Amino acid sequence: MHRRRLLALLAGSGAAGFAGCNRPRTAGTPTDGKAGGPTTSTPPGSSDGGVYVQSFVERMGRLGTATAGPYRVALLYTVPHRFWTVTNDQRSLVPKGSGDGYRLHLMATVWDPETGVAIPETGLSLELEHDGRLVSEEVIYPMLSQRMGVHYGGNFTLPADGGYRARIDVGAPSIRRTGAFRGRFEEPATAEIPFRFTGRDRREIGTRETPQAGEPGAVAPMDAAFPLGRAPETEAMPGTHLGTARSGDAAFAVVRLADPPAGVAGDGPYLAVSARTPYNRLLVPAMSLTASVGAFEGALVRTLDPDLGYHYGATIPALAEAEWLRLSVAMPPQIGRHEGYERAFLTMPPMELSI
Repeated sequence: MHRRRLLALLAGSGAAGFAGCNRPRTAGTPTDGKAGGPTTSTPPGSSDGGVYVQSFVERMGRLGTATAGPYRVALLYTVPHRFWTVTNDQRSLVPKGSGDGYRLHLMATVWDPETGVAIPETGLSLELEHDGRLVSEEVIYPMLSQRMGVHYGGNFTLPADGGYRARIDVGAPSIRRTGAFRGRFEEPATAEIPFRFTGRDRREIGTRETPQAGEPGAVAPMDAAFPLGRAPETEAMPGTHLGTARSGDAAFAVVRLADPPAGVAGDGPYLAVSARTPYNRLLVPAMSLTASVGAFEGALVRTLDPDLGYHYGATIPALAEAEWLRLSVAMPPQIGRHEGYERAFLTMPPMELSI
C-alpha cells in the first residue's frame, strides 16, 4: 500500500504565489461533503483571450506513485473541477457532474525517472476497482492547469469509503524522441496503485478564493516531488537564442542549433521552438506549428529531447543565412484547459522574428 501524504500546495505559510500580481492572504476551505468542494465560476476579466489568475486555489492529496515500464506515474485527487476540452479551435465545457457517491477530480502525471523529464502526449486511461469490482473505466483528458502544468485528469465518482485499486494504462508517446530518448518509450505500460479512501482523505482537500481572480497572471505551480512539465530557461537551452515571439498569450522561445539532435534526419541548422505559458514557463504542447524562412516553408515536428525539452523542430538549411523567420499556428494546442487558460492559446496570429 502506498503511503498517502498531503501535497504542500500552499507555498510558504499557506499562501500561494502569483505571477503577474501580488501575493494573496486568504485561508483554505476544507470540505467533507459527498459533492467534494465546489470550484467557483469563471471570474470576469481577461476577455481578450489572455491568461488570468484562476478564482480559487485547491488543496490536493496524493493517492500514490508507481512504475509503469520506463515511466513513473503519480495519482492525485482534489475537489471536482469544471474544465474545457478543445477540438480544433473550439472549446467545450465539461461540468463537475453530480450524483451519488463522492465526486473527485483525479489527476495523473507521467515522467521519465532517469532524466526527470515530464512526458506529454502519451495517452492515458484509468480503471478504478472498489472491493474487487470495476466501478469506473475512462480515458482521462490531457490538460493544462496553473498548479500542475500538463497532466491527465477527469472527474470521477467513488461510490463509498474503503479500498480501491487504480489501474493506469500509459500509451507510447505520439511524438518524435531525440537524443537519449531515441528508442525509448516505444511500448504501452501499466501501473497499479492501491489506496484507501475515507472521511479523513476528504478533509484533506478543499479550495480557497483568490482575490486577484480574473487579473492577468497565474497562481504559482505546486511544489511537488515530481516534474511539472516546465519549459527550460531560454539561457539553458543549447544553441543560439534568436528571440522570443508571442501569440495567443503563449511565448515561443526560438533557438538555432548548428546540427540537429541525434535522431533527426538531415544536415545543417536545426530550428527548435519551445512554446510555454507567459507565466511560470509551463509547456504548451500539442499544437500544429509551421515555419517560413528563406525558401523553406513547412511543419515543425513535435519533439521530446532531454536537452531541448518538448519543442517543435525541423532541420532548415536556409536558417544559416536567413534574416527573418515567420511562425504560424495551423492548429492551436489540442489539450484541455483548467480555469485561467480556457480563453488563451486559441486565436493565435502569425509571428515574425528578425534573426
